[in-house]
Amino acid sequence: MASRRYGRYLSADWRGRQQLDAAKVKAAEKFDGKFVVISNDDTLSPEDIALGYKGGWIIESCFRRMKQTVLQVRPMFHWTPRRIEAHVKLCVLALQMQRAAEIRCQLPWARIAHALGGLKAVRYNFESRAIVQRSKITAELSAMLKTLKVSAPKQMLSVEEAPSAPAAG
Repeated sequence: MASRRYGRYLSADWRGRQQLDAAKVKAAEKFDGKFVVISNDDTLSPEDIALGYKGGWIIESCFRRMKQTVLQVRPMFHWTPRRIEAHVKLCVLALQMQRAAEIRCQLPWARIAHALGGLKAVRYNFESRAIVQRSKITAELSAMLKTLKVSAPKQMLSVEEAPSAPAAG
């Protein structure tokens, strides 16, 4: 009964036991498969409202993807206009980057992201060096990078001498 999702379809019988309320389920069926939004702006058409919500959802989805990368961005809560504006601009930038890639490659973003996800930077130690090298670029990813006019990262990203042990004194 306490569930916000399913509790509304339950009711208690005369003994206090929970049971499925068929009338409530029947009433909810008319919304199955529908996306319901509410607006207090009477000047907008239902299509414009739906597109606005969908656009916001896409932007947030892009921003979530950005946060899942090595950027290690934490959840953000903004109260000042300057920070809210910066957050919105980052979301719009993420959406623009995604759409530009989709349009240029003529592929859905999920496929592009999957191909890009295979490109990794691998760090390993060899003798007295720490080496960072990129993973192999597949033919599909190579074609995407060429279409996007993005140069592939160098094979060897960095080679560093491992710090020597301090001398005993």
